[in-house]
Amino acid sequence: MGDDELTIAPGSVVVIRDEDWIVTGIEGTPGGRRRIDVVGLSELVRETEATFLEELETKIDVLDPRRAVLVADDSPRYRRTRLWLEATLRRTPVPFGDPTLHVSHTMLIDPLQYQRRAVAQALSKDNLRPRILIADAVGLGKTLEIGMVIAELARRGRADRVLVVTPRHVLEQMQQELWARFALPLVRLDSGGLQRVRQVLPASRNPFTYFKRIIVSIDTLKSPRYRAYLEQQRWDVVVIDESHNLTNVGTLNNELARVLAPNTEALILASATPHNGKKESFGELLRLLDATAVGPDGEYDVRDVSRLFIRRHRHSEDVAAEVGNHWALRPAPKIVSVTASKAEDAIADELSRAWLHPASGASPYSGATTALFPWTLAKAFLSSSAALHATVTERITRIGEATTEGQRRELAALERLGELAVEGMTADRASFRGAEPGGKIAALVHHIKGIGVAHDSGTRVVLFAERIPTLNWLREILPTALGMKGDQFAILHGQLSDVEQQQIVDDFKKATSPVRVLITGDVASEGVNLHAHCHHLVHVDIPWSLIRIEQRNGRIDRYGQLHPPQIAALALVPSDDRFSGDIRVLQRLLAKEHEAHTTLGDAASLMGKHSVALEEDEIKKTLARGTDIDEVIPAPHTADVDDPFAAFDALFTAAGDDAPPPPPVSDTYEFFATDLAFLEHALAEAYDDPARPPADDGRTRSGGVGWTEHRGSGLVELRPPHDLRTRMDALPQSYVSERRVKERLLLATSTEVANQHLQAARNSVGGSTWPEAHYLSPLHPVLDWAADKVLATRGRNEVSVVYGAVDDPLVLVLGTLMNNRGQVVSRQYLTVVFPGGDPTFPIVTAQADLSCLDPTGLRAGGINSGAVQITDRHRDLVPAAVDRATQELERSADDHVAQLRERIDTWSQRANGWRDKAEQLELELFGSGLSKVRRLSDRVSQEQEIADSLRPDHRLVRPLVVIVPQPSDGGDA
Repeated sequence: MGDDELTIAPGSVVVIRDEDWIVTGIEGTPGGRRRIDVVGLSELVRETEATFLEELETKIDVLDPRRAVLVADDSPRYRRTRLWLEATLRRTPVPFGDPTLHVSHTMLIDPLQYQRRAVAQALSKDNLRPRILIADAVGLGKTLEIGMVIAELARRGRADRVLVVTPRHVLEQMQQELWARFALPLVRLDSGGLQRVRQVLPASRNPFTYFKRIIVSIDTLKSPRYRAYLEQQRWDVVVIDESHNLTNVGTLNNELARVLAPNTEALILASATPHNGKKESFGELLRLLDATAVGPDGEYDVRDVSRLFIRRHRHSEDVAAEVGNHWALRPAPKIVSVTASKAEDAIADELSRAWLHPASGASPYSGATTALFPWTLAKAFLSSSAALHATVTERITRIGEATTEGQRRELAALERLGELAVEGMTADRASFRGAEPGGKIAALVHHIKGIGVAHDSGTRVVLFAERIPTLNWLREILPTALGMKGDQFAILHGQLSDVEQQQIVDDFKKATSPVRVLITGDVASEGVNLHAHCHHLVHVDIPWSLIRIEQRNGRIDRYGQLHPPQIAALALVPSDDRFSGDIRVLQRLLAKEHEAHTTLGDAASLMGKHSVALEEDEIKKTLARGTDIDEVIPAPHTADVDDPFAAFDALFTAAGDDAPPPPPVSDTYEFFATDLAFLEHALAEAYDDPARPPADDGRTRSGGVGWTEHRGSGLVELRPPHDLRTRMDALPQSYVSERRVKERLLLATSTEVANQHLQAARNSVGGSTWPEAHYLSPLHPVLDWAADKVLATRGRNEVSVVYGAVDDPLVLVLGTLMNNRGQVVSRQYLTVVFPGGDPTFPIVTAQADLSCLDPTGLRAGGINSGAVQITDRHRDLVPAAVDRATQELERSADDHVAQLRERIDTWSQRANGWRDKAEQLELELFGSGLSKVRRLSDRVSQEQEIADSLRPDHRLVRPLVVIVPQPSDGGDA
């Protein structure tokens, strides 16, 4: 490249390889150069998307704005000029430090201020880059907050390359939410998607360079093959859902997060249970967000890092004030007391006598942790006899051939228990026929019938159980027991493939799906929304964890649930007093969770363990010791002042209280009242007759797009031409195939109509949960395509000159300040007025917005009196305006530069303080401790390089339009 001071921005026209291109995006590369994304303008490359690397091109010419070619606009109501101005501004990013909401508030979501607060915190100037942990409690809409943040980053030109990482069973759910509500397309790389990629790409090709926006499961990314690809890839945005799974150092999840975190500009972590009660585990998440947030010694103060996370719950003041009728309050759970059948009583008696409370004080267990394994057996039995049988069989297999007296004694006890479990399964079959009184299955069947689930009813229920053998057992016997068809039941667990899991969840959401009973394990307790057509949930077994209970309940107890969630739990009552007492302890977990949910909004904080596994272990120990459960789980209003972690916990729980206020919103439109108006006029400008069908090559004006407006319905449709169909390869493939949008694209032009179609899809009218009509939001790809079509209609370096209601000639100039990463730091409008039309006497004024054009009649599309007769005097105005605007931009940009430098310097000071501590610590450490500090030091050094690249570096001034006075009766002005 010939010019080391190449100054370009999105919207600039460049000449590369002797062809004209419009710049659509810029990204800094590790070598200090830039990657330039473009769309072709000249005939040979028109509408072709390409990417050029600055260091590989021998010549990149930027058209000199001083040499702009003036063209007269005689189009009705200045349509041509207004379109070009609107397209240019749409393709020019909003400054990355702008705290205003520009697009997210216009999306297909309810206007909830507490969700906007999360966006404000992500964009806060307190953070050098947008990096945040969204730790809102279950049901508040973390996915929507994620979508809002990405949407705002996209408008700032900072979300071109996006990677979303989720559990595999919610891949399609999140993909749908981000596309249907925010027009953010993600390519889903589940097992089916990966197979399609392998058919398209060579085996050696990095799939993450082929697709720009991807959603993938963490299980897939843990593969060594994909990790190698990730290490070579930079992202604008990385989202990791259920991020509490990242905190354990040394695990594949944690290693994956460490690869992604340094290689992305924005990092969004999401979790309703973001820490496990260990300060160092939460510190690991904070380090991913900001390498300097936690000291090299692992110490940090939550108050100092609260800028990095936000947390609210159902009863937080700002949340409770808004959710109102959109979230019905959950009544207390119903405990379904179950009189044990004879077979269940026999099992309970055997467990109590031989395993849980043996007279000798020792159970038959021959392995380690003798006090806890009996409770593993009890836990399996309380799930089902089938689960107990599977657990016993697994233990017998593990022992193998008994070689010690203890193992032989345990085998004999296990075999006796296994026989009783088989008898219990037989009794289960008989119980719902009335041949065996009592029993858990009979009680479950009675309860399901009692809430109205039947073969001819629309009522649905979710049955949660921990053990897969229980799920399979319920799936086997319930259809007969309830007199329902097999296809009215679905089973979901972690051993199913990702595609199968997504399909089951998707089916249950459809109103027309035959599924009435979803039998699921705890794989569905995180992230899955099941409340669309269901408000009944049954705990077939009671989780031994408050967190797990809350997670399960949150599948139907969440924002958008219009019916009070009906939660029930089956509680077996055996005749053995001691075992019955144990079960009563477990029943109290449900009451404790409900009390914490109602009072604190967060059950995880009650036990202080913040981990399902740790809570389960504590409950096992409580049962084994016979401890009062109130000693382990305090009442919500009490606080353990002696607990050193209690202060941290309290601060964390209250973190949302200090969240920034909801940000102001911006008027999205400049020259057209709606996105639809811009699209209609853009098509009218690009095609002779938009209503005609597309031409074969999709490039000629003689063709069209089959444009149809369905009057009174809020719907428009078009038939995508070749160049638009090519762009649709980046859309969700199931949406493209199920709705056949490459043949016919139906668009909803209002949120009301779009919501109707979204609801119809959720009700599965037409057999797909993707809406038939997609909302035409400001980020919709069809609008980007239309903007590029408009920009392509201009000749090289052309600027419109029009008549307007002005006393003296006026040139509107757009000035942008960018950093080394190609990001817009500031965007400023300037008007340059020439009194008497004298090019030697320009008067420049910085404008807050484009309302300065309102008096001219251009912005509103006033009457265009005709084509300006362009003279040399008009041509002389442009270089004079550019020179004067450049001088003003140099001066007025100082404030923006100072603000950004202050942010960078604040971070650098924190980084320098971190390094000072690290250097001192290195003198005291050795071995693995020293290696860890040095590794963290490398991360801080990487962050410092990124911070330096954010410093303002390039200025670009572009003339947008020349407005001259209306001609007098004597001739041209």
